[in-house]
Amino acid sequence: MPNMRSQSVHRHAGRGSPLALLILLAGCGAAPQSEASRPESIPAQAAMAVAADEKAAAMAPEADADSEVAAVVQPVHVHDPAFAKGARHYSVDYRVRFLPSEGMAAVNIDLKAGTGHLSRLDFHMPASRYQAIEGDGDIEREGDRVIWKPPHKGGELRYRYHIDHQRSGGGYDARITDEWALLRGDDLVPPARTRGTHDSYAHATLHFDELPAGWSAETPWKPAHGGGDAVVNPETRFDRPVGWILAGKLGVRRETVEEMSVSVAAPTDNAARRLDVLGAINALGTEMQRTFGRLPPKLLIVLAPDPMWRGGLSAPRSLYLHQDRPLISENGSSTLVHELVHVISGIRGVKGEDWIAEGIAEFYSIELMSRIGLLSEDRRERALEWMRNHGRNVKTLVADSSSGKRTARAVALLADLDAEIRQGTDDEASLDDVARKLTDAGHKASLSDLRELSAGLLGHPSRVLQESVVE
Repeated sequence: MPNMRSQSVHRHAGRGSPLALLILLAGCGAAPQSEASRPESIPAQAAMAVAADEKAAAMAPEADADSEVAAVVQPVHVHDPAFAKGARHYSVDYRVRFLPSEGMAAVNIDLKAGTGHLSRLDFHMPASRYQAIEGDGDIEREGDRVIWKPPHKGGELRYRYHIDHQRSGGGYDARITDEWALLRGDDLVPPARTRGTHDSYAHATLHFDELPAGWSAETPWKPAHGGGDAVVNPETRFDRPVGWILAGKLGVRRETVEEMSVSVAAPTDNAARRLDVLGAINALGTEMQRTFGRLPPKLLIVLAPDPMWRGGLSAPRSLYLHQDRPLISENGSSTLVHELVHVISGIRGVKGEDWIAEGIAEFYSIELMSRIGLLSEDRRERALEWMRNHGRNVKTLVADSSSGKRTARAVALLADLDAEIRQGTDDEASLDDVARKLTDAGHKASLSDLRELSAGLLGHPSRVLQESVVE
């Protein structure tokens, strides 16, 4: 087994001394609340208007878009085919109105044909969550599916979305009160299978109408030229406002970290430590960029109190963290950094190999905190040893979902792999190189990918990845 104490010369290359960072994080929780100004709008070229070219739209052949599934965290440096030469476009405006007294959000999807158009949208909309569905064109419900065939020039689909949702283990992952609403845009506008003109892409914006008095809204998107937030998803043709959304009477802290706009938001009159989180992101930015590559243009972190779920949940360009979660847990890991790794890297495992994504996120929740000086080398070793002991009885990592002891066993294996690569390359390479390539690849990672990338660095197959626990 490789020596886990083998240490790269750049392991602690992060900026900021441990003392300075601890002083920062200890002293910023009591800062008064304030609302910073909104960031500048995106350039008009990026938020380009859709040309009203009805002749081109009418002549263009129709094609089925790939089936959309529930949104997952994607790598942040995907080329956007919507700007490719010859791409056609249509516009879609999402208009949302929160109704606290009803526990609902009223949603309006407004389609307008341009050089391209959509002729059929097949949404996953269970009747328990999506109600009062009406609009232009033909609308038909088939079980949990709602099929909308809008008029050729476009039209509107209107519905009410029931927000509150409680997880099976207790706590809510979506909630609306008289003071605030926290939910994922992935659910507000559900996934859809679409049919329309070939090579057609959405120009999408998100608007919040008639917010209750004193309310504002935070999303993972930058303001669009002309109003609203510009919704851009390079991995899909039908851009939806995926990611976390927080609206209400909010306190927000903003910062720019390595050219990434960061917003940390929470309802007012709660003990949310916004500056603690923002300080940690400031310290982590350089190491996150060094490890995984380019950062997203914007990152939203939302904090909320009970009865929200007492953990962390990642989404595209955003994450939720219960306001009582510590920045560093007693076992040395960090829920904040774990979810950040999911958001920044977008690494996912193929079916049966979720341990790859969860293990990488948990390993780096320890490793990155060590690199920026918030965990000593001794504390880092103790944290990895805790993971090794916690997962010692796990016989196989193969499972569709990884958590708890299985993820701890994955952390121990990845720590061994990191040490093996460092030793085998005289510290010229590490697990960072593997993680960066998995991030750049943009597809679901497999054991075969890990073996191939590790062998490419070592010059021979990894001994660690031959262990029976990975099969």
